[in-house]
Amino acid sequence: MIDVQAFGKVAVLMGGHAAERLISLRSGQAVLEALRRAGVDAEAVDAGDADVLRQLEQGGYDRVFNVLHGRGGEDGVMQGCLELLGLPYTGSGVLASALGMDKLRTKQLWRGVGLPTPEFMMLETATDLERAAREVGFPMMVKPSHEGSSIGMSKVEAAGQLPAAWELARRYDAAVLVERWVTGAEYTAAILDDVALPLIRLETGNVFYDYQAKYESDETRYHCPCGLPAERERDYQQLALAAFRALDGRGWGRVDFMVDAEGRPWLIELNTVPGMTDHSLVPMAAREAGLDFETLVVRILATSLDGGQG
Repeated sequence: MIDVQAFGKVAVLMGGHAAERLISLRSGQAVLEALRRAGVDAEAVDAGDADVLRQLEQGGYDRVFNVLHGRGGEDGVMQGCLELLGLPYTGSGVLASALGMDKLRTKQLWRGVGLPTPEFMMLETATDLERAAREVGFPMMVKPSHEGSSIGMSKVEAAGQLPAAWELARRYDAAVLVERWVTGAEYTAAILDDVALPLIRLETGNVFYDYQAKYESDETRYHCPCGLPAERERDYQQLALAAFRALDGRGWGRVDFMVDAEGRPWLIELNTVPGMTDHSLVPMAAREAGLDFETLVVRILATSLDGGQG
């Protein structure tokens, strides 16, 4: 049984300046309300405010529940600030946050330790478009390397579509990644305190699981239980945990992966501060594991009691 009084005064850090600001505000409000229902002394702090660091330093807070999505909150920047302020916080530390937000470095590290991830390369010049067509092949996914929530992403099926997809991704990030398209089922593994929760299989009528499918559509289908044989599900959960640990993930997070027609899993990305809205996946997996939303947020907050994220 977790004693909520041990948390002291908690800042729920949300909003920020990233492209995912609105989703972060929705996640943060849901977390704030759940913590208060659980008896936690919690207050909202918008990281988009110019004086946010002063608020955190002078607000009398004992710890931070970080629900910032995207740059400035999920990339190690805020984690470093919180460590300088001496405030324990939820989620991964500086290293894992920075790596997880950088899709290129994530994939390079996974490949370096022998974990499966689709072929990839960076697009830096127009010449790279031709090389990507040869080396990665079609279909492929084009995505900003430092964005989340599928923002700026496109599926490309022919060379003629590649320049427009590159330009779209470049609106959000100078670093653009192309990745071999994996045809198959899409899964996600929520991680809580070094345990992989029940897998979720995602099904959408869209071309892929994009922003609209994630946050707006009522037609996206979430299968949890995921329908896999128990042994296969355990294997995929262990792969997700290995991927999370390889980047030094801590506390909680989410690993997304695809499974091709031959049953081979391919790691796609790591989310160190997943969404916590009514459409979000971590709360869904937690429910299947017997954890309601209030219990989930208290469990996540409890991981900050250890401190020393690093």
